[in-house]
Amino acid sequence: MSATSVLFKDLSSKTRALRLYRHSLKTCLSWCVMRDIFYSERDRIRSEFESNRSLTQSQAMKKIEEGFETLDSYAHPDPYIVPTMYGGSKYARNPPVPGNIHVIRDFGREKESVPREA
Repeated sequence: MSATSVLFKDLSSKTRALRLYRHSLKTCLSWCVMRDIFYSERDRIRSEFESNRSLTQSQAMKKIEEGFETLDSYAHPDPYIVPTMYGGSKYARNPPVPGNIHVIRDFGREKESVPREA
């Protein structure tokens, strides 16, 4: 049993198949950065899932387990991560301003304690 399939053990077979499909596409995108190659691989993966649509419950669970094991064997050593997501190159690049810093919006027009001489 693969590590990924253990996480999805309590889900229905339909949900597990959906997760397997989605993770398969993400793994494929890490390997195929050129979109024309990715599109052909995406179609191949989709046809493989469609061919297994009419399986019985026990056959489907067995195929899903095999699919997760195959997916683990194709894991990319440096997977693509959206730059602004956690682990991406731009994640938290501009952190929020700490709460103890206050912005003065009317700079130069604050109430003066001493009146100006004209």
